[in-house]
Amino acid sequence: MEKNGAQILLEILNENGIDTIFGYPGGAVIPLYHELYTQYDRFNHVRTSHEQGAIHAADGYARSTGKLGVCFVTSGPGVTNTITGIATAYMDSTPLLVISGQVSTPLLGKDSFQEVDITGISMSITKYAYLVKDLKDLEVTLKKAIKVAMSGRPGPVLVDIPKDLFIKTTEYPTRPEYDFVISQPEVNDEKVNQACALINESERPIVYAGGGIKIAEAHEALRKFCMENEIPVVNTLMSLGTFPRTHELSLGMVGMHGYPEANMAITKSDLIIAIGARFSDRVIGNPKDFAEKAKVIHVDFDYTEISKNIDADVDVVGDLNAILRAFSEKVEKRHRAPWLSEIKAYCVEQQVSVTMGDGLPPKDIIDTVHEMIGASGIITTDVGQHQMWTAQYYKFQNARQFITSGGLGTMGFGLGAAIGAKMGNPQKHVVLFTGDGSFRMNNNELATLADYNIPMLIVLFNNRALGMVRQWQKLFQDGRYAETCFKENVDYCKLATAYGIESVKARSLFDLQKGIERFKKSGKAMFIECKVNKNEDVYPIVPPGKSIDQYLTK
Repeated sequence: MEKNGAQILLEILNENGIDTIFGYPGGAVIPLYHELYTQYDRFNHVRTSHEQGAIHAADGYARSTGKLGVCFVTSGPGVTNTITGIATAYMDSTPLLVISGQVSTPLLGKDSFQEVDITGISMSITKYAYLVKDLKDLEVTLKKAIKVAMSGRPGPVLVDIPKDLFIKTTEYPTRPEYDFVISQPEVNDEKVNQACALINESERPIVYAGGGIKIAEAHEALRKFCMENEIPVVNTLMSLGTFPRTHELSLGMVGMHGYPEANMAITKSDLIIAIGARFSDRVIGNPKDFAEKAKVIHVDFDYTEISKNIDADVDVVGDLNAILRAFSEKVEKRHRAPWLSEIKAYCVEQQVSVTMGDGLPPKDIIDTVHEMIGASGIITTDVGQHQMWTAQYYKFQNARQFITSGGLGTMGFGLGAAIGAKMGNPQKHVVLFTGDGSFRMNNNELATLADYNIPMLIVLFNNRALGMVRQWQKLFQDGRYAETCFKENVDYCKLATAYGIESVKARSLFDLQKGIERFKKSGKAMFIECKVNKNEDVYPIVPPGKSIDQYLTK
């Protein structure tokens, strides 16, 4: 059967179970949207206010569901506006398919209107980027792109399609059984045995759990292994929720803003079992002083991460579920009461708040939301102090519960990601914790909430500052607050109201509770502004260049 390029694209998406698309139309994708108009019975398309909002929404959708996030954009500025979002997804291994329109094939390479070499621009931040020049290549290219995005260590792919190919026709399908094969690493049994021998010898082991556990859906296997063997767990930012935070073996986040018990447990351990983690600089601090007496087992799907930042004594590469199951079968079950008691002794009472009648304590804000939203809600954040407070205080229980930008640290990520998470999980409450600095970058997406009547809760931490940068200036730059404080001239609640979104200024925790109650009853979006003292800082913090046991608590 003859189909045009737009029909082929939509047919392949449908065949792969994709029913949700985020995007923004423009000249080079007019034929694609022309065809989409006839297929709204098969696809739910969300038009955001900006292409960056669309790519972040596709990202949030993918992270919260485990499915492929799909984004349509036009050529030129349309697709260049997605670059930050593509890089965000690449750093955090999120599967995305970006379909960008391009100028017609006769105009390629002639500096035509809205022509950019997007495959060249995006090459270093995608798993696969391809410019389709012949319609006969479209089918195979798209099928390969989807497989690459979802296979192995997932990530973003980009397919650039000239406008005229959306209109031209060709026979479809020509290759219904696409035979493109991506090799998967096989687990080395000898390496598994070596790792298990180290675990059996260890008196003070600790599991360092990374975002790869979430990607591999290996959280249940992780929990079984750790609980059976009484091995405590520290989490990276990206893996929060893969091990229940309320469990006695959970030490919470490790690294720059990790709790003392987490950082000290790593430091004092004799064996680190790193699973799906990459030993990021934000976790290890000064690599020369990182866990000097500990041996390292590094378990990962991606062999390129092995010994990249910290040398591994034993590496086990392959499917994390299979490896963890093997560990559970072969590791001797032991009680580790002395080790757990030692770790408990490292706990330090946290400085919760400096607030004295000027704003709400961040911990109380987060605790209130947690209490009222429940363990099943999806929590998204932007980037900054509010992100770290959320990571520290929210009691995450589920693997895909926490959506945040880790590797790239993208301010402006949160609102788009929350929209995507809600579209992928309409039955769950979705909450965005954001700061006034981040919210200034993405508040145009309030229009998307209003247009599509998306019921989600936004909690704004307003400290009239770029809080995290200001904190660093305070602690490490002699208190020179260069360009990090805002004038108090923006009424964010009025801004939300202008979009038709109900808003609340929470001057007390009672106001916050009432606002959340109204949100839960209304079935509509709710915006709650919480004033926070600009002198509230995130503690603990490991100063730059220091080892993770040299943290500041006030």
